[in-house]
Amino acid sequence: MTRKDLSMAIIGGGMGGLTAGLAALQVGIDVQVYEQATSLREIGAGVQISPNASRVLHRLGLADALARTGVKPLAWHQRRWDNGRTLLRTPLAHSMEAAFGFPHYQMHRADVLNALVDAFPQERLHAGERFAAFVDHGDHVEVSFESGRRIEVDVLVGADGIHSSVRRALHGSDDARFTGCVAYRGLAPADRLSGLGLELTSQVWMGPDKHFVHYFVRNQELVNFVAVIEQDCWTAESWIDRGDVDEARSSFAGWHPQVQTIIGAVDETFKWALFDRPPMERWSMGRVTLLGDACHAMLPFMAQGAAQAIEDAATLTACLASRTHNEVTDALAQYETLRLPRASRLQALSAANKSRFHLVDGPSQEARDAQMALGNTDWSLDAVAWLYGHDAWSTSAVG
Repeated sequence: MTRKDLSMAIIGGGMGGLTAGLAALQVGIDVQVYEQATSLREIGAGVQISPNASRVLHRLGLADALARTGVKPLAWHQRRWDNGRTLLRTPLAHSMEAAFGFPHYQMHRADVLNALVDAFPQERLHAGERFAAFVDHGDHVEVSFESGRRIEVDVLVGADGIHSSVRRALHGSDDARFTGCVAYRGLAPADRLSGLGLELTSQVWMGPDKHFVHYFVRNQELVNFVAVIEQDCWTAESWIDRGDVDEARSSFAGWHPQVQTIIGAVDETFKWALFDRPPMERWSMGRVTLLGDACHAMLPFMAQGAAQAIEDAATLTACLASRTHNEVTDALAQYETLRLPRASRLQALSAANKSRFHLVDGPSQEARDAQMALGNTDWSLDAVAWLYGHDAWSTSAVG
């Protein structure tokens, strides 16, 4: 399809924004992406590209790029914090691909972002442009930037993260809420951990008031970890600070030696405050809508934050693909109807996993472990079919 009657501006050049840009180009929409940073980069961290997301990225021509650096884990391996006992082991890799048609990858966030940047026409990507305001004139949207640039487009999309300026301009000011969790994140060279004989799995260690996740990324050259602890408040000005490796290790004193060794293998760690927002009643008004963390920021405890932004991009494009200039508001209403319930469900599940992962040893923890042994949890293969088997390109796919 080639069309010249629809123009779109996307504010935010992260994974969600660039995916939306590539998808829009694929159906012939005249799209431009505006990013406030002067260069697009990701602080070292891993990301899970589950089949519901890789389905979208494959269709955009990124299959080879993902395969070059992505790691296909053999299983989710959930373990007890002190002795490492297996609580649940869910097959991934070939089982996942056979069940849902697309692979599950563990990746460095920078590798995914670089693949998107490389695929997106550079003349359509504008770095160093900070969004200032918009005016919806009914038949078009006028957008202004702090640089003085002004543009007019048919559709404005805010893909500018949890602290979204577009969201604030659209719905008014509201603060993201601190979830009571902070995360130490790090990347360790895999050769420093060769003595551990790490499995090619994504491991989640559950314990009192905290949990620890680790998995290989970048062709198994690096081990990514996320160490989450509960904390009463966050007083730093930034929601991302450079952390202290010794402090991170001491936070997991008494945990299994494997956990301690992985934390100690990094040269640096970053400490992130985990924020989210309650589900919104609506994402769109007129010719303006939101995407990704701008409208459904969630805890990372279902590993779906990036994947849901990628799904948003596909569904938004599918809704706009057959619409004319005069039908934009209908398309955005359809997009919201399709996406809001699903994203809200995942926000709730992610928040619930905070409690489930952090149970103090006792009756509730024992009941959780017994349930996991039966495979009846959010992370078993059958239980996540609604999630991983979802086709975000379909305008009839809800759930």
